Amino acid sequence: MYGMRIWVTDAIVIGGGLAGTEAAWQLAQRNFKVKLYEMRPRKTTGAHVSDRLGELVCSNSLGSKLPDRATGLLQNELKMLQSLLIRCAEESAVAAGGALAVDREQFAERVTTAIGNHPNIEVVREEVTAIPADIPTIIATGPLTSPTLAQEIAALTGESYLYFYDAISPIVTADSIDMSIAFMANRYDRGEDENGDYINCPLDKEQYESFVEALAQAETTELRDFEREDPNFFEGCVPIEQLANRGPDTLAYGPMRPVGIWNPHTNQRPHAVVQLRRDNLAGSLYNIVGFQTNIRWGQQAEILRMIPGLENAEFIRLGQMHRNTFINAPTLLNATMQFRQREDLYFGGQITGVEGYAGNIATGLLAAVNLARQLRGESSWVPPVTTMIGSLANYVTHTEPKDFQPMKANFGIFPPLEKHIKGKRDRKRAYAERALAELSESIKSLNDPVLMDQEVQRS
Repeated sequence: MYGMRIWVTDAIVIGGGLAGTEAAWQLAQRNFKVKLYEMRPRKTTGAHVSDRLGELVCSNSLGSKLPDRATGLLQNELKMLQSLLIRCAEESAVAAGGALAVDREQFAERVTTAIGNHPNIEVVREEVTAIPADIPTIIATGPLTSPTLAQEIAALTGESYLYFYDAISPIVTADSIDMSIAFMANRYDRGEDENGDYINCPLDKEQYESFVEALAQAETTELRDFEREDPNFFEGCVPIEQLANRGPDTLAYGPMRPVGIWNPHTNQRPHAVVQLRRDNLAGSLYNIVGFQTNIRWGQQAEILRMIPGLENAEFIRLGQMHRNTFINAPTLLNATMQFRQREDLYFGGQITGVEGYAGNIATGLLAAVNLARQLRGESSWVPPVTTMIGSLANYVTHTEPKDFQPMKANFGIFPPLEKHIKGKRDRKRAYAERALAELSESIKSLNDPVLMDQEVQRS
């Protein structure tokens, strides 16, 4: 598939995260020579902890893998499109009920090895400070784009950057959790393990109220000057202290909701519950689900140890906030991820305004497929809007610019079915079946050798 060619760079990909590595892989699989630039370890981001490609810095979950869920559908679409990252995720998966969660280190190691061993990819460990002007380029620098390159992108687009804040959840060692108080369970007993995939820490009403009060009074890390001007949080990743300040019951109806959970120690449903999800295959590390926080680290550990079962918790990593940056895609990009003012420049990943790991992978893949087609002199590809990848691309490039906010995979952005289906689950199942069928037909029409190979494998 690769062929023998003298090394002449055909394209540049900037950013070694999920979108960038997927983009580089897709171009390389189509026999183009790619230089993938990643500034780590020469320059760090403050959120990453290693120099590996594809490192996950927030959750370790790519979302539900169930076929009738939005992220599950997107994962299945990406598998049809021969995604490297989804393959690495499945090979690094840890038990997480119906979710595709991974061992972070193993996942990043698999991505790094695959990219580093590909004969058509050269990994360059340097910071890119200017957008290459004379070679096709994909910018996939994500939410942690370096300030210098961010200024270059702002100058190119002529648009002010929009931004929000993301947060990293704490991670604890499994053997420091008191399992005489905590217990293994999934909501409504769903999941692969009959004993449960999640560790649950139950709180009664008094414990919950004391915990919420401590959160509301906690001292948070001071934002930097440029961040303080507009401290807006993406609604899907709001820090727990912000939620606590919204009202005493907010957390009990949010990340600490007890529905579907029964405490086997007391044979009662807790007033609230904190769930921890396995973070590595060995099961030695667990992250606290939905507990993004910006509380100062010393105080943060004290407050988290108020959670029953975590009184003696050993924290491998505490939570922290970091800035997420994205361009105003509806004014700047086509649904192919192509920059409207320069035909050989593409964007991929979270910088486009797509949220979620699978969405980031999808836009990197889409950008690469279209750049490859452009390099071959072929027409661009816009996935059907009835697919999850197509509906996300359509949303971020066609929504009202003044109202533009990051968007995760969801069925709410799908066009309606031809026939109305009453049941919610049946309707989602019908959406998924339609999406996969239409994506299959769209792939056949592309006459893409990489995707044709996949079609042959499935037949």
